[in-house]
Amino acid sequence: MKTIDIHAHIIPDSLWRAIAEKRDWYGFRHDRGEGLGAVMDGCGRRTHFTSPKVRYSLEERLKDMDEQKVDVQVLSIHTPLFGYDLDPQQGLALAREFNDEVSATVGSRKERLAGLATLPMQDVGLAIQELERAVTKLGLKGVALDTHVNDDQWDNPKFLPFFKAAEQMGALLFYHPQPQNNFLLQRIKGYGMNNSLGVILDDAIVTAVLLCSGVLEKCPDLKVCIAHGGGPVCYAMGRLDRNWHDRPGGRGTPKPPSAYMNKLYYDTVTGDEAALRFLIDRVGADRVVMGSDWPFVPWHPSPVSWLQNMKSLTAAEKEKILWKNLAALLDIN
Repeated sequence: MKTIDIHAHIIPDSLWRAIAEKRDWYGFRHDRGEGLGAVMDGCGRRTHFTSPKVRYSLEERLKDMDEQKVDVQVLSIHTPLFGYDLDPQQGLALAREFNDEVSATVGSRKERLAGLATLPMQDVGLAIQELERAVTKLGLKGVALDTHVNDDQWDNPKFLPFFKAAEQMGALLFYHPQPQNNFLLQRIKGYGMNNSLGVILDDAIVTAVLLCSGVLEKCPDLKVCIAHGGGPVCYAMGRLDRNWHDRPGGRGTPKPPSAYMNKLYYDTVTGDEAALRFLIDRVGADRVVMGSDWPFVPWHPSPVSWLQNMKSLTAAEKEKILWKNLAALLDIN
């Protein structure tokens, strides 16, 4: 059985070269420390390199994939490097360099790798132009996106042309929040909650925004996948629907939010089997795809084995989740 992983990060070699040369990389500065140290962006947000695998060569990555029984990884940028706070032209330069590099990496091992672009979403026009280049010229499958763009949520009308363009190109939008850039950091800084809880709350927010805003009515063929199983939004769907029924003045869609749930895809990085089973029961196995969050989530022994050993999933569900859904969604043979 083939296996495809939608959720695998990569840090560009150009960043490591900048670190070796002791220079900034598009406003990101390296801080030495334990292990591989950390990078700090222009807003003062620090991100530690928590896994030595972020520095793996291509051959080391492929060997690790073999050990984890993953046939194909879909590569996306390490999320703290989105660079949405940069000047738009600098953001475009970052995106173009990353997209060129990931395209070359994917192109060298097409049977094992696929890629997602990054875009300067602080300028929608530039983002659309770079998405078109990434998909039509570089052969990337879509784009990885933060769950918000600076102070703007994804229901802002300015993003509608971007959604229309992505829909027309058949490009996948893979939403993944930044652990160092979510609202929970303003509430509580201890216990690692910005990562364990803050990240999935951001997943839930962007999912709810897409379900409630009418984006999926205006772009019915838009391809969207939410990381971490969409967070707790499926658990809260009854509240979202009740709000739609009880407060008609605030409706953004002709149907309740739950009617749009199975228009999105969700990855399997849910934390445990019970949460994944709940997700599948709500949206259907056709809308769930395997993710690993490589290399930041340690799997014992692997994300593939984790799914294959689940007693609550049928053989047909496992086959869809492990490869069939993504093979069809991304046209991966």
